[in-house]
Amino acid sequence: MFFKKKRKLKVNQEQILKAPLPQHIAIILDGNGRWAKKRGLPRTAGHQEGAMNVREITKLCATIGIKALTVYAFSTENWKRPEEEIKFLMKLPIKFFDDFAPELVEHEIRLKVIGNVEQLPKDLQQKVQEITELTKDNKKMTLTIALNYGSQDEIKQAIQKIALEVQNGELAVDEIDESVIEQHLMTCDLPPLDLMIRTSGELRISNYLLWQLAYAELYFTSVAWPDFKEEQLYEALADYQARNRRFGALNESK
Repeated sequence: MFFKKKRKLKVNQEQILKAPLPQHIAIILDGNGRWAKKRGLPRTAGHQEGAMNVREITKLCATIGIKALTVYAFSTENWKRPEEEIKFLMKLPIKFFDDFAPELVEHEIRLKVIGNVEQLPKDLQQKVQEITELTKDNKKMTLTIALNYGSQDEIKQAIQKIALEVQNGELAVDEIDESVIEQHLMTCDLPPLDLMIRTSGELRISNYLLWQLAYAELYFTSVAWPDFKEEQLYEALADYQARNRRFGALNESK
Protein backbone atom coordinates (compact mmCIF):
# COMPACT_ATOMS: atom_id res chain seq x y z
CA MET A 1 0.00 0.00 0.00
CA PHE A 2 1.34 3.44 -0.92
CA PHE A 3 1.01 6.35 1.48
CA LYS A 4 1.59 9.89 0.37
CA LYS A 5 3.83 11.97 2.60
CA LYS A 6 1.59 14.14 4.76
CA ARG A 7 1.71 17.81 4.07
CA LYS A 8 2.62 19.88 7.10
CA LEU A 9 -0.44 21.82 8.17
CA LYS A 10 -0.06 25.21 9.74
CA VAL A 11 -1.72 24.83 13.10
CA ASN A 12 -3.67 27.75 14.51
CA GLN A 13 -5.22 26.59 17.77
CA GLU A 14 -7.77 29.40 17.91
CA GLN A 15 -8.93 28.68 14.36
CA ILE A 16 -9.14 24.94 15.08
CA LEU A 17 -11.38 25.53 18.07
CA LYS A 18 -13.76 27.62 15.96
CA ALA A 19 -14.14 24.85 13.36
CA PRO A 20 -16.18 21.66 13.89
CA LEU A 21 -14.33 19.26 16.19
CA PRO A 22 -14.65 15.49 16.19
CA GLN A 23 -17.14 14.45 18.84
CA HIS A 24 -15.50 11.07 19.43
CA ILE A 25 -11.76 10.39 19.19
CA ALA A 26 -10.15 6.97 19.61
CA ILE A 27 -6.42 6.52 20.22
CA ILE A 28 -4.16 3.49 19.99
CA LEU A 29 -1.55 4.27 22.66
CA ASP A 30 1.45 2.85 20.86
CA GLY A 31 5.17 3.26 21.49
CA ASN A 32 5.47 3.28 25.29
CA GLY A 33 8.03 0.48 25.36
CA ARG A 34 10.07 1.93 22.51
CA TRP A 35 9.99 5.35 24.16
CA ALA A 36 11.50 3.82 27.31
CA LYS A 37 14.08 1.71 25.47
CA LYS A 38 15.31 4.77 23.57
CA ARG A 39 16.06 6.38 26.95
CA GLY A 40 17.66 3.33 28.50
CA LEU A 41 14.68 2.74 30.78
CA PRO A 42 12.63 -0.40 31.43
CA ARG A 43 9.45 -0.84 29.38
CA THR A 44 7.41 -0.32 32.55
CA ALA A 45 8.70 3.26 32.75
CA GLY A 46 7.24 3.87 29.30
CA HIS A 47 3.86 2.51 30.37
CA GLN A 48 3.95 4.72 33.46
CA GLU A 49 4.72 7.79 31.36
CA GLY A 50 2.00 6.78 28.89
CA ALA A 51 -0.57 6.59 31.68
CA MET A 52 0.37 10.09 32.82
CA ASN A 53 -0.11 11.31 29.27
CA VAL A 54 -3.60 9.78 29.08
CA ARG A 55 -4.54 12.01 32.01
CA GLU A 56 -3.22 15.15 30.32
CA ILE A 57 -4.75 14.46 26.90
CA THR A 58 -8.07 13.53 28.51
CA LYS A 59 -8.24 16.83 30.39
CA LEU A 60 -7.29 18.72 27.24
CA CYS A 61 -10.01 17.00 25.21
CA ALA A 62 -12.60 17.77 27.88
CA THR A 63 -11.51 21.41 27.98
CA ILE A 64 -11.78 22.01 24.24
CA GLY A 65 -15.15 20.28 23.87
CA ILE A 66 -14.52 16.70 22.73
CA LYS A 67 -17.46 14.59 23.95
CA ALA A 68 -15.84 11.14 23.96
CA LEU A 69 -12.28 9.83 24.07
CA THR A 70 -11.64 6.07 23.79
CA VAL A 71 -8.14 4.74 24.40
CA TYR A 72 -6.72 1.26 23.75
CA ALA A 73 -4.92 0.33 26.97
CA PHE A 74 -4.68 -3.48 26.89
CA SER A 75 -5.81 -5.81 24.14
CA THR A 76 -6.87 -9.44 24.33
CA GLU A 77 -3.61 -10.22 22.50
CA ASN A 78 -1.43 -8.41 25.05
CA TRP A 79 -1.57 -11.44 27.38
CA LYS A 80 1.23 -12.85 25.18
CA ARG A 81 3.68 -10.31 26.60
CA PRO A 82 6.28 -11.21 29.28
CA GLU A 83 4.75 -12.14 32.64
CA GLU A 84 6.43 -9.33 34.57
CA GLU A 85 5.17 -6.73 32.12
CA ILE A 86 1.63 -8.11 32.34
CA LYS A 87 1.74 -7.97 36.15
CA PHE A 88 2.75 -4.32 35.94
CA LEU A 89 0.04 -3.55 33.38
CA MET A 90 -2.60 -5.09 35.65
CA LYS A 91 -1.50 -2.89 38.58
CA LEU A 92 -1.03 0.31 36.60
CA PRO A 93 -4.77 0.99 36.00
CA ILE A 94 -5.48 0.77 39.74
CA LYS A 95 -2.99 3.53 40.49
CA PHE A 96 -4.20 5.44 37.43
CA PHE A 97 -7.82 5.36 38.64
CA ASP A 98 -6.86 6.33 42.20
CA ASP A 99 -4.67 9.24 41.12
CA PHE A 100 -7.01 10.49 38.38
CA ALA A 101 -10.30 10.20 40.31
CA PRO A 102 -10.27 13.76 41.77
CA GLU A 103 -9.56 15.27 38.34
CA LEU A 104 -12.28 13.19 36.70
CA VAL A 105 -14.74 14.63 39.20
CA GLU A 106 -13.35 18.16 38.83
CA HIS A 107 -13.57 18.11 35.03
CA GLU A 108 -16.96 16.32 34.94
CA ILE A 109 -15.55 13.33 33.05
CA ARG A 110 -17.33 9.98 33.13
CA LEU A 111 -15.08 6.93 33.04
CA LYS A 112 -16.19 3.81 31.20
CA VAL A 113 -14.30 0.54 30.69
CA ILE A 114 -14.96 -1.79 27.75
CA GLY A 115 -13.58 -5.28 27.27
CA ASN A 116 -13.74 -8.57 29.15
CA VAL A 117 -13.44 -7.04 32.61
CA GLU A 118 -14.50 -10.29 34.30
CA GLN A 119 -11.22 -11.88 33.16
CA LEU A 120 -9.10 -9.22 34.88
CA PRO A 121 -7.62 -9.63 38.38
CA LYS A 122 -10.20 -9.21 41.16
CA ASP A 123 -8.61 -6.07 42.61
CA LEU A 124 -8.68 -4.40 39.21
CA GLN A 125 -12.30 -5.43 38.65
CA GLN A 126 -13.20 -3.87 41.99
CA LYS A 127 -11.41 -0.64 41.12
CA VAL A 128 -13.19 -0.48 37.76
CA GLN A 129 -16.53 -0.76 39.57
CA GLU A 130 -15.54 1.95 42.05
CA ILE A 131 -14.39 4.51 39.47
CA THR A 132 -17.36 3.79 37.20
CA GLU A 133 -19.77 4.38 40.06
CA LEU A 134 -17.94 7.50 41.20
CA THR A 135 -18.10 9.18 37.78
CA LYS A 136 -21.35 7.79 36.35
CA ASP A 137 -23.24 11.11 36.55
CA ASN A 138 -20.51 13.26 34.98
CA LYS A 139 -21.75 14.79 31.72
CA LYS A 140 -18.98 16.85 30.13
CA MET A 141 -17.04 14.03 28.48
CA THR A 142 -16.70 10.24 28.53
CA LEU A 143 -13.27 8.66 28.79
CA THR A 144 -13.53 5.03 27.70
CA ILE A 145 -10.64 2.69 28.42
CA ALA A 146 -10.45 -0.47 26.33
CA LEU A 147 -9.03 -3.00 28.80
CA ASN A 148 -8.68 -6.66 27.82
CA TYR A 149 -10.53 -5.63 24.67
CA GLY A 150 -10.59 -7.08 21.16
CA SER A 151 -12.98 -5.84 18.49
CA GLN A 152 -13.58 -9.23 16.87
CA ASP A 153 -14.54 -10.60 20.29
CA GLU A 154 -16.84 -7.60 20.86
CA ILE A 155 -18.63 -8.26 17.56
CA LYS A 156 -18.87 -11.98 18.35
CA GLN A 157 -20.49 -11.20 21.70
CA ALA A 158 -22.93 -8.80 20.02
CA ILE A 159 -23.94 -11.48 17.51
CA GLN A 160 -24.45 -14.01 20.31
CA LYS A 161 -26.72 -11.59 22.21
CA ILE A 162 -28.75 -10.85 19.07
CA ALA A 163 -29.04 -14.57 18.27
CA LEU A 164 -30.32 -15.24 21.79
CA GLU A 165 -32.96 -12.53 21.42
CA VAL A 166 -34.07 -14.09 18.11
CA GLN A 167 -34.16 -17.54 19.73
CA ASN A 168 -36.29 -16.18 22.60
CA GLY A 169 -38.73 -14.52 20.22
CA GLU A 170 -37.71 -11.01 21.33
CA LEU A 171 -36.37 -10.02 17.92
CA ALA A 172 -37.21 -11.05 14.34
CA VAL A 173 -34.41 -11.82 11.91
CA ASP A 174 -35.63 -9.17 9.45
CA GLU A 175 -35.45 -6.57 12.25
CA ILE A 176 -31.68 -6.93 12.49
CA ASP A 177 -30.05 -3.87 10.94
CA GLU A 178 -27.02 -1.70 11.62
CA SER A 179 -28.69 0.10 14.51
CA VAL A 180 -29.54 -3.19 16.24
CA ILE A 181 -25.91 -4.31 15.98
CA GLU A 182 -24.66 -0.97 17.29
CA GLN A 183 -27.01 -1.22 20.27
CA HIS A 184 -25.31 -4.49 21.25
CA LEU A 185 -21.76 -3.18 21.02
CA MET A 186 -19.80 -2.05 24.07
CA THR A 187 -19.76 1.52 22.74
CA CYS A 188 -23.55 1.72 22.33
CA ASP A 189 -23.86 4.82 24.56
CA LEU A 190 -21.07 6.79 22.83
CA PRO A 191 -21.26 9.15 19.83
CA PRO A 192 -20.22 7.77 16.41
CA LEU A 193 -16.45 7.56 16.07
CA ASP A 194 -15.04 10.47 14.03
CA LEU A 195 -11.27 10.22 14.33
CA MET A 196 -8.85 7.40 15.17
CA ILE A 197 -5.26 8.28 16.04
CA ARG A 198 -2.41 5.78 16.22
CA THR A 199 0.96 6.86 17.55
CA SER A 200 4.51 5.54 17.04
CA GLY A 201 4.42 4.95 13.30
CA GLU A 202 2.48 1.70 12.97
CA LEU A 203 -0.04 1.65 10.09
CA ARG A 204 -2.60 -0.90 11.21
CA ILE A 205 -5.80 -1.11 13.25
CA SER A 206 -4.84 -4.02 15.55
CA ASN A 207 -8.34 -5.37 16.21
CA TYR A 208 -9.58 -2.04 17.56
CA LEU A 209 -13.15 -0.76 17.12
CA LEU A 210 -13.53 -2.44 13.73
CA TRP A 211 -17.27 -1.78 13.38
CA GLN A 212 -17.02 1.74 14.79
CA LEU A 213 -14.20 2.68 12.39
CA ALA A 214 -16.36 2.22 9.28
CA TYR A 215 -16.41 5.94 8.40
CA ALA A 216 -13.92 7.35 10.90
CA GLU A 217 -10.93 9.35 9.70
CA LEU A 218 -7.57 7.65 10.35
CA TYR A 219 -4.52 9.58 11.51
CA PHE A 220 -1.09 7.99 11.93
CA THR A 221 1.89 9.73 13.52
CA SER A 222 5.46 8.58 14.16
CA VAL A 223 5.42 10.28 17.57
CA ALA A 224 5.45 7.77 20.45
CA TRP A 225 2.48 8.03 22.80
CA PRO A 226 4.37 9.54 25.78
CA ASP A 227 5.49 12.39 23.49
CA PHE A 228 2.03 12.99 22.01
CA LYS A 229 1.19 16.30 23.67
CA GLU A 230 -1.05 19.31 23.08
CA GLU A 231 0.80 20.35 19.92
CA GLN A 232 0.45 16.87 18.40
CA LEU A 233 -3.26 16.69 19.25
CA TYR A 234 -3.90 20.01 17.53
CA GLU A 235 -1.96 18.78 14.49
CA ALA A 236 -4.26 15.74 14.35
CA LEU A 237 -7.33 17.98 14.70
CA ALA A 238 -6.08 20.28 11.92
CA ASP A 239 -5.56 17.26 9.67
CA TYR A 240 -9.06 16.01 10.51
CA GLN A 241 -10.64 19.38 9.71
CA ALA A 242 -8.88 19.44 6.33
CA ARG A 243 -10.51 16.16 5.31
CA ASN A 244 -13.51 15.93 2.99
CA ARG A 245 -15.85 13.60 4.86
CA ARG A 246 -18.29 12.18 2.32
CA PHE A 247 -19.64 9.05 4.07
CA GLY A 248 -19.97 7.37 0.68
CA ALA A 249 -21.73 10.34 -0.95
CA LEU A 250 -20.43 13.34 -2.88
CA ASN A 251 -19.32 16.47 -1.11
CA GLU A 252 -17.82 19.11 -3.35
CA SER A 253 -17.80 21.85 -0.74
CA LYS A 254 -14.05 21.34 -0.12
